[in-house]
Amino acid sequence: MARALFDPERGYYTRYISTVGARGDFSTSATLSPSLGVAVAFWLKAESRTQPTIRHIIEIGAGDGSLMQNVRKAMNWWKRRQFTFHIVETSPVLREQQQKRLGSKVHWHDTIELALAHTQGHAFIYHNELLDAFPATLVQWQNGQWHEVWVPESLHPHQLDVSNFSALRHTAFKDGQRSELHPSIRDWLQNWAPHWKGGAMLSIDYGDEFPQLYHRRPHGTLRAYLLHQRLTGTDIYANPGRQDITADINFTDYRAWLRELGLIEVSCHTLADFLRPHTAPEQLLEADGAGTAFKCCVHRRQACAS
Repeated sequence: MARALFDPERGYYTRYISTVGARGDFSTSATLSPSLGVAVAFWLKAESRTQPTIRHIIEIGAGDGSLMQNVRKAMNWWKRRQFTFHIVETSPVLREQQQKRLGSKVHWHDTIELALAHTQGHAFIYHNELLDAFPATLVQWQNGQWHEVWVPESLHPHQLDVSNFSALRHTAFKDGQRSELHPSIRDWLQNWAPHWKGGAMLSIDYGDEFPQLYHRRPHGTLRAYLLHQRLTGTDIYANPGRQDITADINFTDYRAWLRELGLIEVSCHTLADFLRPHTAPEQLLEADGAGTAFKCCVHRRQACAS
């Protein structure tokens, strides 16, 4: 999955993704409506009242730049002047789209560590549909134990630390149940979180708590998208580098990893709840639909002396 999405020469995000939206392989909540940008801007203004000395905003994985554009539009001129905006983007294709959309109003960085170095570790951070693109490890419950699924599909004993993943501690599934684990996300958090000294982070992604995440999903959540067509099973191995591959986020694990890193959880609820105060009545039906499949979690790093 890592090679199919991020290989420098043939990866989907690094070379072949053409656009996000109606003409691309998938759409995101940010490209469908400006409501999310309005809600994120409101969140940023509220957080800035809590930690008023922070003057930097970082978006990680900004897609085509629509979300940051809408966030900036939703802020008044004076509020925009108070902040310096940053984007962390590893895809050269998407970075080019972002630069065309946002111009010189934003600073770009290859990693979150470099962005935090620029901000002396103090920043408000948000990301939307970022985590679901991290490489997943696929496991299957069979004959009373978990196995890792290798490609071509075959079962092998897993080598993962059971204490880090709620699924591996669960023994009540029927044979054949599949689950996705994200050691890649845990490693990523552990790499950059020590460099973050103050601020708040908003995480928006599709997923759920465990084990509700796999209710009526015996084959797990791993799938691919090509021209808005959902592909499952062995079809996810077709067209490597030419299609998106994704899996839902286990928020039980994600929240536990952030607690281990000393972050304070402020809230965690559905995207529909996050959008509702900022969404027109005629759009509430949409927010109550797809929005319930998304979680919005806010974590805070209390500012400390640099």
